Amino acid sequence: MARIRRRSFVDLSIDVVLTLFCLLMILPLVLLVSNAFKTPQEMLAWPPTVIPDVPTLSNFKAVLADTPLLRWVANSLSFALLSTLCILMTSAITGYILGKFRHRLLSVFFAIILATAIVPFEVYMIPLYFQAQSLGVLNSTWGLLLGYLVMSFGIFLVRQNVIHSIPDELLEAARIDGAGELWIFWRIVLPLLRGTLGALGILAFFQAWTSFAWPLIVATTRETYTIEVGLALFQTGFTVDLGRLSAASAVVLIPSVTLFVLLRRNFVQGVASTGLKE
Repeated sequence: MARIRRRSFVDLSIDVVLTLFCLLMILPLVLLVSNAFKTPQEMLAWPPTVIPDVPTLSNFKAVLADTPLLRWVANSLSFALLSTLCILMTSAITGYILGKFRHRLLSVFFAIILATAIVPFEVYMIPLYFQAQSLGVLNSTWGLLLGYLVMSFGIFLVRQNVIHSIPDELLEAARIDGAGELWIFWRIVLPLLRGTLGALGILAFFQAWTSFAWPLIVATTRETYTIEVGLALFQTGFTVDLGRLSAASAVVLIPSVTLFVLLRRNFVQGVASTGLKE
């Protein structure tokens, strides 16, 4: 009986600590949304208030009137969605080939892919910019996509799941029945990788959605800015327009939170499945 009580106390303590930690994690987001509805005087008040005393929409109206915020959101959304589709396609095909086909050169190719993961993007960003310039894709979505077509971690993630969660016997049975490799990949492999690709899709979307350095040098006109570059305009060398910045950031949270809510089950399933063994 004492052991059961001790275990219950430990479990309750863990739950309390995790709950407090979660509250601390979401507190900045709560304050961000709250500041979007505050007046400048209330934002400077101390102690800060979580619920605005006099909620106002003036910050949202000012942002929508003075900046092409919706255009920036549309640019980021199209860029992130196309990048996600490209990464899912390249990761699924490459991960399947590296996981289920045996060849000496494939191991070397996989080692090269893993080696590229430790190279910072800033190292090859300038040569990539000159390549985009020579292709004539600056200030366009295709120029943004040039640096976000492949994700080395995505290839690694799919390969590990293909090895540990898709048995070779299943693929051999399909080949014996006369199925081609494209049919096997489309009808067998992809359905079994649904959770993994869902998790990878969320990671790829957020990678493109929050990118800043590459869009900053590729998109040089105000109409082609992504949302991260556009948000930087609210901060100057000496001041920060906190009200408008909070309002714009609150609007930016809507697509990302919506995507995570819709795909959260696939995300958890895909992350958990990386630890499965045969």
